[in-house]
Amino acid sequence: MALLTLFTTPKPFKDPHIVTIQRNALRSWKALGKDVEIVLVGDEHGMPEIAEEFGLIHRPEARINEQGTPLISSIFDLGRAENSSPYLAYVNTDIILFPDFIETLKTIGSQLQKFLLVGQRYDMDILEELPFEDGWQKELLHQAQTQGKRHARAGSDYFIFPRACFKDIPDFSVGRAGWDNWMIFKGRKEKWTVVDCSEDINIIHQNHDYSHLPGGQIHYRQPETGVNIRLAGGRRTIFDLDDSAKRVVNGKLLPMPRSRARCLRELIHWPLLNLGWYGASQFLFKTFKPEQAKREAERQKEMDAALAALAVQHGGQKGGQ
Repeated sequence: MALLTLFTTPKPFKDPHIVTIQRNALRSWKALGKDVEIVLVGDEHGMPEIAEEFGLIHRPEARINEQGTPLISSIFDLGRAENSSPYLAYVNTDIILFPDFIETLKTIGSQLQKFLLVGQRYDMDILEELPFEDGWQKELLHQAQTQGKRHARAGSDYFIFPRACFKDIPDFSVGRAGWDNWMIFKGRKEKWTVVDCSEDINIIHQNHDYSHLPGGQIHYRQPETGVNIRLAGGRRTIFDLDDSAKRVVNGKLLPMPRSRARCLRELIHWPLLNLGWYGASQFLFKTFKPEQAKREAERQKEMDAALAALAVQHGGQKGGQ
């Protein structure tokens, strides 16, 4: 039996660059060995052929929303149902993994029962299929650390957790913002130990454009991101890596670095995490971060308008069927 079931929802295998980076990612996952079983979820173009070529499991039956976007709840259900591995992981299909992904899981799994592992990435331009020859991991990681760019700590591209966690997930739209932040919030709210693994798990995000999304706009500009935020319970549930409970460094679980900014974040989060009182956290946010709250309100108006336009468009389409 596999230690870890790793599931993902690839983009269509159409655009040559997307094909290249997704093949690179999948080959790096296969290199993790027999501890990992890989599941492709969805029915995008080219997935059956890729699954057959790489010897992966393919589950095309993911539920979708009105815009045809696969739902995170269904993706996680299909990944969970594949086998009885003790651990599960969702990873974006443009991410290259290294052996430390499994090594860190084993380390944390020996210390904690319920947890969520998340972490930062390196952004890197990769335009060709990687050779995956002897020593490729060491060489590529060196290139990422010297030539790549460390991404902001706004979210995570992977989520590793025990089978007992995340059994009930809202119908978030995959590939849109908000749901990954909710994962961190949910872990904290449930008192599972959320661990920032940025120091011990190295991952590479292969840069790409957003031509696969409506209008070619980045994911956080999509109207469905507004839906995700609503399903998450509001913007106070948008947690990031700085909201982790612990961090792991050289295999050791340590407290998160203490700072004034972190203390303030914890103060704002406290009513929501411990009392389920969203209004109190929102009040504290407006009190201590008025300028950010103002920008957030303006952004929310833009999202509300985009959602209204999407609803009108979809209603017109339904009426014409």
